[in-house]
Amino acid sequence: MKRTSATVISIAFFVAGPGTFVGLVPWAITRWTFRTPAPGWIVMRVLGAGMIIAGIVPTASAFAEFVKAGGTPVPLAPTDRLVVSGFNRYVRNPMYVGLITSILGQVLLFGNLRLLGYAAVAAAAPAAFVHWYEEPTLAKRFGAQYEVYRRAVPGWIPRLRPWQA
Repeated sequence: MKRTSATVISIAFFVAGPGTFVGLVPWAITRWTFRTPAPGWIVMRVLGAGMIIAGIVPTASAFAEFVKAGGTPVPLAPTDRLVVSGFNRYVRNPMYVGLITSILGQVLLFGNLRLLGYAAVAAAAPAAFVHWYEEPTLAKRFGAQYEVYRRAVPGWIPRLRPWQA
């Protein structure tokens, strides 16, 4: 796939997928209004804002790594090679981990516990997708190369040091 096409598809998917997951749905829940402050509220809000940024960075970076590899993170337009660069060297699912981190950051920023329930649902859906579709598909497509990667890099809790293939 041409890099221009991969870029356009990835940007559109980023806006539609993560944009909805971390932007539109949390907005619908909170209307981005801050709840009455609790003890330590300023620390929680600062921590929450940091978590939102910290979650978006690996997500955006992982999208870029897919484009550099000649494909997209969209299952219908994948790369021809296994992407094990960038944040994928720390955790197998940097996009999902980043998005959940951003939602949890919004819980702290806005002080809205309904977002915590959404975060639980938002974590379960990708976990099921990864378990039932993504991992079997990657194992079938990339065989032993994926198995080595899967054994070395955790799926949900990042490594402290990057994995070297």
